[in-house]
Amino acid sequence: MHGFLNINKPSGLTSHDVVAQVRRLVGRGVKVGHAGTLDPAAVGVLPMALGSATRLIEYLAAARKGYQGLVRLGSTTATDDTEGAILETRPVPPFTDAELEAAVAPLRGEIIQTPPRYAALRQGGRRLYVLARSGQTVEPTPRPVLVEQLTWQREAADLLKIDVVCGKGTYIRSLARDIGSALGCGAHLAALTRTFVEPFYIEAALNLATLQARPERLAEALLPPEYILAAWPAAHLDEALARRVANGMAVSLPPLPGDQARAHGPDGRLLAIIRRSGAYWQPEKVLMQ
Repeated sequence: MHGFLNINKPSGLTSHDVVAQVRRLVGRGVKVGHAGTLDPAAVGVLPMALGSATRLIEYLAAARKGYQGLVRLGSTTATDDTEGAILETRPVPPFTDAELEAAVAPLRGEIIQTPPRYAALRQGGRRLYVLARSGQTVEPTPRPVLVEQLTWQREAADLLKIDVVCGKGTYIRSLARDIGSALGCGAHLAALTRTFVEPFYIEAALNLATLQARPERLAEALLPPEYILAAWPAAHLDEALARRVANGMAVSLPPLPGDQARAHGPDGRLLAIIRRSGAYWQPEKVLMQ
């Protein structure tokens, strides 16, 4: 069993919990992995990889992601979301639209963002949340991220709904925190839904409970490994070329654009990721033998 599942992660489960539940459905003999960790309180798109597709997870690392979040104004928390203890509360003034926009505008585009103190990032060889839980005061290292789109609308006097399209490494919790900081009243992320990890969208995501109740849906929902590489150039190999690629040998192919491509065997299945090397194409990752 090889391919991807587009799972709609429920609240209360870690991404590893979802991996464990899917592994129970497919059996111990099938590798299972996930792309793009979601916090336990967050819901939404969690791509799952099965079998040889687990070796393609790295190609989802740079995928565009979409989120919808609720920002609660007037209080800050230790984790920048509802999971942490409240650190401070302040009154929320009746902000004008212009004041809200002025707070949000600097967070669009290529920005330098400070991750939350409770994050899975490593600093000094240890994960930030481990350091935080041990009582160590560590200031996370700011880093560049890309926020392609960030829109907002009022839900209540102390609640904003934000829609975000961003690149890898962006923390929506940090966006909420920074909006509150700019407004002077503090804020934290009250709820979060991931709406897409390209090319997986929430409209087509499968609820985990549905999959558990009807395991036969798994085969129907399984997407082929090449689903995430649809935009890549493809080389369709005959039996002789496929044998060479499967054995890790370079091959000469008709012209292909770019320096990286997907190679399919005579049966149409994804055989390997290949990379241009001079006049030849060298297997970079062989998926099928």
